Amino acid sequence: MRTLEIPAGGRLPVLGLGTWRFGEDPSERRAEVAAVRSAIAMGYRLIDTAEMYGEGGAEDVVGQAIAEALRAGDVAREQLFVVSKVYPHNASRKGTPAACARSLARLGLDRIDLYLLHWRGEHPLAETCEAMRELVADGRIAHWGVSNFDTDDMEELATVCGETADCAANQVYFSMSERGPEFSLLPWQRQRGMPMMAYSPIDQGALAADAALQKMAGRLGVTAAQLALAWVIAQPGVAAIPKAGREAHLRENLAAADLQLSADVLAEIDRLHPPPRRKKPLAMI
Repeated sequence: MRTLEIPAGGRLPVLGLGTWRFGEDPSERRAEVAAVRSAIAMGYRLIDTAEMYGEGGAEDVVGQAIAEALRAGDVAREQLFVVSKVYPHNASRKGTPAACARSLARLGLDRIDLYLLHWRGEHPLAETCEAMRELVADGRIAHWGVSNFDTDDMEELATVCGETADCAANQVYFSMSERGPEFSLLPWQRQRGMPMMAYSPIDQGALAADAALQKMAGRLGVTAAQLALAWVIAQPGVAAIPKAGREAHLRENLAAADLQLSADVLAEIDRLHPPPRRKKPLAMI
C-alpha cells in the first residue's frame, strides 16, 4: 500500500476503511466486527472512526475487531494506523484528554495513531491544540490533526498554534464531484506537506451510479466506484477512507489502490467533473 509522509514523522496509508454509521444498531454489531476483521485480513491498515459514530459504538466495533485480529495473529499493532476524533463540545483543555481516555478504552488500545478535532466548536483552538500536544507528549496519541477545516480555519490554526509541523492531517469531504478543496485548501496543505484525508470519496456510493463514469470505467475494465476512488488517491497528498461493510465492496475498494490513471483519463474526468474555478464554502456531511 502506498503511503503519505506525515509532517512530524510517520506514514499514512493512502487508502483505509471508514466506519461512519457503524455501532448504531446492536443487531448489526456482529456483521460490522466481521467487516473490520475482513478488511484487516485483506490488507487494510488504516482504520478511521470517531466518538461521534454511534456515540462510541463504532469505536467499540473497531476495538473488538482489532483485538480479535491481534489474537489471531492477522496483524501486529504497529502495522495498524488507527484514527479517531473528538467531539467539538469535548475539545476543551480538560475535555480533550478525558474524551481521548474514553476512546482508548472503547478501542482497547493504549495509543491512537491520529486524533482529530472533528469540526470547529465553541472551545478556543489554542486550548484544543495545547491538549492535543500534551496527549502526544504523554504517548496517548502519536499524532493530532483536524477535520472539516477550510483554508481560513487552517490559517487561524497556524496562527494560534504556531506554524509548526505537528498538525498531521486535515480530513474533509473530497470526491470527484465535490472538488472544492482543490481551489485553495489542498494547495495550502501541499505547501506544508500535510496530508488531506478524503471522507465520502465516492459520494456515499452516488458516483457508482454516475452513467458517464460507468461508461468510462467500463472501457478501463473497472467499476465506476473504483475509478472514482482511484482518482481521489491519485491526487498528490490525498488519502481516502471509504466506508464499506460488505466483503465485495472491501475488495473492490482495495483493488482501486492499484489503478494507474493516464493523463488522458484524468483529462476526461476533468471534463466530466471540472475542477473548481472559484472558492466556495467547504462541503460537509
